[in-house]
Amino acid sequence: MLCARHVFRCFKWLERAGDRVTGAAGPYFVGLAVILQAIGAASFFTVIQPSLPLRWLTTPPCILIALNLFMHYYYVCTVPPGFVQDEVLQSGSGRLWASPSQRTSAGVRWSNRGVTLLTASTTACRKCGLMRPERAHHCRICGRCVIKYDHHCPLPAGINQCVGLNNERHFVLFMAYLVLSTFFLSIMGYSQALEAVGLTYSNNWPYMVPQLAYILTYMLSVVICIAVFIMLCWHLWGVARGETSVEAQDHEVYKRIARDRGDNFVNSFDLGRSTNLRLFFNIGPDGYPWYTLILPLRIMPYTDGRSWARREGFQRHQGIQEGEELTDDDDDDDA
Repeated sequence: MLCARHVFRCFKWLERAGDRVTGAAGPYFVGLAVILQAIGAASFFTVIQPSLPLRWLTTPPCILIALNLFMHYYYVCTVPPGFVQDEVLQSGSGRLWASPSQRTSAGVRWSNRGVTLLTASTTACRKCGLMRPERAHHCRICGRCVIKYDHHCPLPAGINQCVGLNNERHFVLFMAYLVLSTFFLSIMGYSQALEAVGLTYSNNWPYMVPQLAYILTYMLSVVICIAVFIMLCWHLWGVARGETSVEAQDHEVYKRIARDRGDNFVNSFDLGRSTNLRLFFNIGPDGYPWYTLILPLRIMPYTDGRSWARREGFQRHQGIQEGEELTDDDDDDDA
């Protein structure tokens, strides 16, 4: 028993050390991500784009993809994720802000037409002591509670902050456009990659980007495309199920608890795949126009995090009784 306690404390120490390293190295990850994106864009537009057919037709979509990539990365790094103690995010009026399909009142951005919005219950955080609404979790690295907390992201995207209610949409769109950009670079830059490694009869390399830099960029693009595509599919699957990454883990535990008592667990936030996706991206008659998915514009989430859309007739999850909800792990060594 004593040995197990020492092992547990050792792992807790390693976990905290990893959190400190991750938090300290975050700005460097952001810098690295910016450099890699810039090198990738330079490689594409100086090596691949000049050889594309019908450049007057193919160049604008390429520029739009690159612009979405850079802007959504900027948004996800700079838009606060939604800390509990912060003021409710307010819509801006600049050129980077989209206009909603219809005007709504502050707080909840989605009308009640077809969607049931209920005030979220509140609980006290056992780590920072703040009263927080349902779906909020405490981030060990930031040391603050985040509304609709998904995860803290130092790698692989390198955004150096949490992904939460206010920036989760930008995170998913950033991954989507990262997959698109690396996919097109990998497919369209295949012949130039062969030329760079000397597998063609041409010994001429007339491009500004050095051959070695292009080869490394091409290889990294292939790897990133595959890895981020898997991440993107995982996140979109969670969005379609009406759950975050943290909630997906919690719901597996809830399913076992409900099954042990002969009940079935039902996620009250799951309104069906189509509605879940529309709420997440906040598009449609009650949200914003569809073009906000292809233009890098800021929009508001469908709620301020103090109210949530639930299944009709559900006040809480089915199969879980009050007090059985999981909370953030204690940092107590003797736990």
